[in-house]
Amino acid sequence: RVVVDGGATLTIEAGTIIKGQEGTGANASALVVARGSKINAVGTASSPIIFTSVLDNIEEGQTMGTNLTKTDNGLWGGIIVLGNAQISAGDGDTESQIEGIPATETYGTFGGSVDTDNSGTLSYISIRHGGALIGAGNEINGLTLGGVGSGTTINNIEVVANLDDGIEFFGGTVNVSNLLIAFQGDDGVDIDMNYSGTVNNFVVIHGIDTDEALEIDGPEGATHTNGLFTLSNGT
Repeated sequence: RVVVDGGATLTIEAGTIIKGQEGTGANASALVVARGSKINAVGTASSPIIFTSVLDNIEEGQTMGTNLTKTDNGLWGGIIVLGNAQISAGDGDTESQIEGIPATETYGTFGGSVDTDNSGTLSYISIRHGGALIGAGNEINGLTLGGVGSGTTINNIEVVANLDDGIEFFGGTVNVSNLLIAFQGDDGVDIDMNYSGTVNNFVVIHGIDTDEALEIDGPEGATHTNGLFTLSNGT
């Protein structure tokens, strides 16, 4: 598990391929960008940044390997980005602990009062074959966004063959555009804790033992109950 913490910024160059180790439970691998830190991962259409499994035979300069398919999932964890924007957690809490991170780990805290919070940039990113099991019935999403603010830029994102949700929002105000979720084991786009941003131009493709294209929940507590989200141009 790699954690970007302490106000640091992780920069990943276009064309980079990152392979996550196998493991479940406490050994489930993930990239976590903690609250107050940033990720600067900007690929291009021809040189995307690819997150995949060590079992994937993709090599530098390639955009796809040959040995894994849409049914190969849960082979590593996923990407978790946390911020300071508003959430609506249970019991009226304005902060919460992201699922999959032990409560004793402070880097798993998200939420706050800064809706324009900036956690960096994710652009032309492909996340493949993730969703490692953390506990019974608890897997990591392809991309998890907890309390991520509108100052963050997220576009041109692909999540393929993830065991859990493709992308899950826990509150926050970040806007996401050009999103492709394919062959997920659970839901395509999952919204919780009164997410209040916009998801524009998105496609969800079923094809394995999946659940729903959309799972949408509102506020979980009495705090921050008036946020509104927008889903547009979805298929």
